[in-house]
Amino acid sequence: MNLSFSAREMGDLVVAWLALGLAFAIFFERGATGFLQSGVVYPLVVSLLTAGVGFLLHELAHKVVAVRFDQVAEFRADYSMLFVAVMSAVVGFLFAAPGAVHHRGYLTEREHGLIAFAGPVMNLLLAGVSVPLLVFGVSAGSDLITEIGAKGLAINLFLAAFNLIPFGGLDGKTVVGWSKVVWFVSFVVSAALAFFVVFVRQIGF
Repeated sequence: MNLSFSAREMGDLVVAWLALGLAFAIFFERGATGFLQSGVVYPLVVSLLTAGVGFLLHELAHKVVAVRFDQVAEFRADYSMLFVAVMSAVVGFLFAAPGAVHHRGYLTEREHGLIAFAGPVMNLLLAGVSVPLLVFGVSAGSDLITEIGAKGLAINLFLAAFNLIPFGGLDGKTVVGWSKVVWFVSFVVSAALAFFVVFVRQIGF
């Protein structure tokens, strides 16, 4: 597998990561005023290592699987939507559509479905990695590690469930077209976990 990145793609990935990190940091602090009062650096670092990494690796998972199926695949940032993400966070809500991995070449329905499925699976894996971080942070008395673990868990479960919604350009629509069983099981599990963590246990947000 020849996994390579053009200069433009690397630039788009870095800009999307930074912009989303900033947008989520502002959102986590309930707007621009709270973000500035928090000292900026701490919430930005937490956001870059949780929401930013979650989005970034989600898109890279699409690319890796696409290249595995002999596709020409590159991430392209949507700069207008990145601007919307930051501005929406400033006024108190968040709408984030950072861009997408575009690929070309012949694909079977199964291959197309697996490429789409790779993104939510990556978020579920990142959620799993966040659990020991959260436990370690609590036991070690580290507020930073605890917050990274908590937000990483909540955000990645939410991203997995949200992207599996079978609507519009979301991954779920393509996964349903490949396998309704895979979609149903993965969506129910990720949505149930996200609901429990975010709304029942109130972890992360």
